[in-house]
Amino acid sequence: MTTTALGVPEQIPVTVSKPDGPGPFPAVVIMHDCSGLGPRSSGAPGRWQRELVARGYVVVIPDGFTTRGLAGGICTAPLAQRRANVGPDRRAGDAYAALAYTRSLPDVDGRRVGIMGGSHGGTTTLATVLAPARGSDSLRREPGAGFAAAVALYPRCDGAAGDRPLAPLLILIGENDDWTPAEPCRKLADAARAAGHAVMLKVYPGARHSFDSPHRMRYVATRINPNAPGGRGATTGGDPAAWADSIREVVAFFDRHLGQRVH
Repeated sequence: MTTTALGVPEQIPVTVSKPDGPGPFPAVVIMHDCSGLGPRSSGAPGRWQRELVARGYVVVIPDGFTTRGLAGGICTAPLAQRRANVGPDRRAGDAYAALAYTRSLPDVDGRRVGIMGGSHGGTTTLATVLAPARGSDSLRREPGAGFAAAVALYPRCDGAAGDRPLAPLLILIGENDDWTPAEPCRKLADAARAAGHAVMLKVYPGARHSFDSPHRMRYVATRINPNAPGGRGATTGGDPAAWADSIREVVAFFDRHLGQRVH
């Protein structure tokens, strides 16, 4: 799969998982979080892949880190390094390359391709489907040309209020998230809805960052976190109730906007 950074073509790996039976199927591109897809992965992309494939979706997961020398993830990398190498705006290019690749698959209905991601992948999802309130960006295409629907799980919403969604958008986030707080996402959703855009927000009471993780709650002091004193330290961990509800919300949302049958 080809994407472009500063005009230079590059290849990044992609994993494709398909349901049984004949297509064409709807599809979802999953953008991984800051832990990547290697041995230190949060495991969340794989969990969502299994849930969606079981419900009749082709799932495409581009690996934005490994071939860029970041197989171990960037959760504790300095912000300058993260922004220079694989910031959400650059990974939006990966997302559009993945969209083009997904549409080329013979088993996929190219009109019915969604995108989702958690944390860094959720922020990348916003960067992919939100058009800036001012100016223009070649990655932010006109409605209908890009993804048909988008789900952002616990993204960083700072500064996005006023941006224009190019596709229906669902944001799911934990009330007690100390890494990507819920309040900026409330402001984003309120502003978008006031402007007549299709944005839904659900905040899970008591849930933390990575509520869809299979791992127990833990605080890691070395994680880069602009919202923490000193700029480091964040809490992540699975929340069974939020995870179960998020499956229902995500599947219902994609079924509605990608034209999948009701389960």
